[in-house]
Amino acid sequence: MYERIRNLREDKDMTQNQVADYLKIHQTTYSDYELGNLNIPVPILIKLADLYQTSIDYLVGRTDDPAPYSKGKKK
Repeated sequence: MYERIRNLREDKDMTQNQVADYLKIHQTTYSDYELGNLNIPVPILIKLADLYQTSIDYLVGRTDDPAPYSKGKKK
């Protein structure tokens, strides 16, 4: 998972500082997420999935399909 979020960031040509600013966290905290030193909270995963236009399942390695889920109506 941690390598995947780093690769997505690099694919968007973003720095850790830019992603940390988007997430409203410190760069060192974000770096710890990428290194696997800290567990990534669900609200942060949601924001990362939105930033990279993918699903949380893709971020955490539950699927290799990076396509996001459709945001259909809730029942």
